[in-house]
Order: sequence, then structure tokens, then C-alpha cells
Amino acid sequence: QVQVVESGGGLVQPGGSLRLSCAASGDIFRIAAMRWYRQAPGKQRELVASITSGGSTNYADSVKGRFTISRDNAENTVYLQMNSLKPEDTAVYYCNADLRFRPDSWGQGTQVTVSS
Repeated sequence: QVQVVESGGGLVQPGGSLRLSCAASGDIFRIAAMRWYRQAPGKQRELVASITSGGSTNYADSVKGRFTISRDNAENTVYLQMNSLKPEDTAVYYCNADLRFRPDSWGQGTQVTVSS
């Protein structure tokens, strides 16, 4: 099995930056892609960014040019660098591991609050 744990959330002022981390453990050879989702109260869960095992990245239109997803050399940790944060970015951010021949693995989430 694979477990993922998010960290790095917190309170930041508009225009500020945060970097989220997602550490994977277990059968990491099964990871085909890792993704960041977010969900604000009263809103649907939204795919923010993804990175495949081959290194291809994709972003939601709402975060393009502001957020960057990356991973370490061992491909067991993924990061989300968030710059120029806006109040609308406030949400619980979830790490997701897309696994080969297994159901997705989800983290517990980390709160990001952008407020003056």
C-alpha cells in the first residue's frame, strides 16, 4: 500500500507564498502520478496540479503562472510552490497518489488560509 502525508499549510497574507510537501511511503513503485487537489467550504473538490512519473506537469487555469509542482529525485516527495496567493486560494489542500492497479491514495489534507 501507499500512504501520503501533506505538510506546509498555514496562514499567509495576500500576495505571499507557501510551499506544500507531500511525502509518500510504502509501495512507491506503484505511483504513476501525484496530484494536488483543494476544496473550499461549500465548493467542489478541484484538481490544482499533477505530475506524472515521466515528469509531465499540468495545472488548473486558476493557478497557472503562480503555482509550481515538482518532485525529488527519489520520486517519493512532491511539492507545491504557491506564489502570489489570493484569498480565493483558501482551502484544504489534499495530496493524491495515482497508483498502478490500485485505488488512489489520499492524504489527510493541510489547511491554507490567505487573509489580511
